[in-house]
Amino acid sequence: MTSVAGVSAPGQERQGLALSSAAGRWVLLATVLGSAVTAIDATVVGIALPSIGTEFGTGLAALQWMVTAYTLTLAGFLLAAGALGDRYGRRRVFVIGVVWFAVASLLCGIAPDAPSLIAARALQGVGGALLMPGSLAILQASFTADDRGRAIGAWSGLGGVATAIGPFLGGWLVQAVSWRLIFYINLPIAVAVVAIAARHVPESRDTAARGRVDFPGGMLVTAGLVGLTFGLIEGPALGWSSPAVLGALAAGVVLLAAFARHERRASNPMLPVDIFASGQFTAANAVTFIVYGALGGALFLLPIELQQVSGYTPLQAGVALLPVTVIMLALSARSGALAARIGPRLQMSIGPVLIGAGLALAARIGPSGSYLTEVLPGVLVFGLGLAATVAPLTSTALAAAPSQHAGIASAINNDVARAAGLIAVAVLPAAAGITGYAYQHPGAFDHGFTTAVLLAAAICALGGCLAAITIRNPPRKPSSQERPCFSCAVDASALIGSTESR
Repeated sequence: MTSVAGVSAPGQERQGLALSSAAGRWVLLATVLGSAVTAIDATVVGIALPSIGTEFGTGLAALQWMVTAYTLTLAGFLLAAGALGDRYGRRRVFVIGVVWFAVASLLCGIAPDAPSLIAARALQGVGGALLMPGSLAILQASFTADDRGRAIGAWSGLGGVATAIGPFLGGWLVQAVSWRLIFYINLPIAVAVVAIAARHVPESRDTAARGRVDFPGGMLVTAGLVGLTFGLIEGPALGWSSPAVLGALAAGVVLLAAFARHERRASNPMLPVDIFASGQFTAANAVTFIVYGALGGALFLLPIELQQVSGYTPLQAGVALLPVTVIMLALSARSGALAARIGPRLQMSIGPVLIGAGLALAARIGPSGSYLTEVLPGVLVFGLGLAATVAPLTSTALAAAPSQHAGIASAINNDVARAAGLIAVAVLPAAAGITGYAYQHPGAFDHGFTTAVLLAAAICALGGCLAAITIRNPPRKPSSQERPCFSCAVDASALIGSTESR
C-alpha cells in the first residue's frame, strides 16, 4: 500500500492520484459508497417511523428519540472525529467508522423494542461521525490539485444519486418486507467499502497536527445537547414543571456553558472560538441554524402526515420528495455560480422565503392526499428555494473563515445544521400540539401538522430576513480569479432525509 498526500516528509514533492486512473476511481468508489450508507440511512428512517411506531406501540416521543439519538452523537463527536483522522490516519478512522456504522445498523435491525433501537441509533451516530469527515478528507488528500475539484464534484453528484435512490428503496423495503431491512442494507455496502479501502485507498494524515484530540469538549457538548433534548421531548408528557424536565434543561444549559468555557481555554480546542470573530461567518451560521432548524422539524413530520393522514404507502411517501433531489442536482451548481458572480446576499435572502412558501403550501396536504394538487406544488417551490439557498449559504460560511480554518469552518457549519434540526425535532411537534399518540389519530395529527409547517414557514422567512440584514456581498474579483465552490458542506440529503449531510 502506498501513501500519498499529507504524509510526505518536509521537502518532498507531494504526490497525488489522477481521477482518470484506475487507482483514482477505486478511491472515489470507496468514498462514495461510504457516504452512501449514511445518505441512504438518512432518507429511509423518516419513511419507516410510522411502521416502527406501530410495531412497537410507541408514542411520538419514542419516534423523536429514534431520530435525535442519532443526531446527538453525530453532532457531538463530528469535530473530534475529524481531528482523529488528521492525527491517526484518515483511511483508518474512515474504515473504523464504516465498520462501527455497520455493526450499529445490525443492532438496529434486530432491536426487540424501542429503547434498544434508540440505543443502537445513538451508536450509529458515533459511526457516522467517524466516517463522514473522512470521506471528503480522503479525496482532498489523495488526488492531485488539478483533479481534486473534479473528484469532489463526482462524489457530490453520485451522493445525490444515492439520496435519490434511498427513499424509493427504503419505501419499497418497508412496504414489501419490513422496516428492519432498511438497516440491513447497510451491511453489504459496508463490506464492499472496507474491502476496497483496505486494498486501494492510500493512507494520509496531517503531519502538522499536534496535541491531544479534544474529547472532553465532545463529551461536554454531547451531554449538554442530551439534557436539552430530553427536557424538550419529555416536557409535554412529564409536565414542564417536572423536576426531571427542569433538571435536564438546567443541566443542558450548564454543560453547554461549560463547553464554551472549555473551548476558550483548551490548548487544542475542537471549536476554536476565534473563528466567530468574523461577523459574516457568525451571521451565515445563524441563518443556517434558523433555516435548517425549520426544515428539520417540518420534514420529520411530513412522512408521518403522508402515511397516517393522506393514506400513502411507505413507497409513495418515500418518492414524494424525489423532485427536490432532481431540482438540487440540476440547479445547485448554477446557484453557486450565480452567487459567485453577484454575491450571496440576494439568494440567501430570497431562498429561505421560497423554502418557507413551499412549507406553507404543504399545509394544504390533507386526507385526500392528492399529489398533483396538494403535495407537488409545495415540493417544487420548496426545492427551488433549497437550490437557491444551500450552495451560497455554505460557501459564504467557508469564505468568511480564515484559510487556516477552512476545514473546521465546514465542520462547524455542518454541526450547526444538525444541532438546529435536533432541537427542532424536539420542539416543533410540541409547539404544534402533537404529543403522545396523536400520530395514530389522523384528525388530530393533521391539525397539528398544519400548525407545524406554518410555524416552520414563518421561521424560514425570518432566516431570509436575517440574511438580508446581516450578509454582505464580498468585493468583486476579476472574472479570471473567480473560483466558485459548488460543494456544499451541509449536504441537502440531510434535509430530504427528514432530519439527517455528510
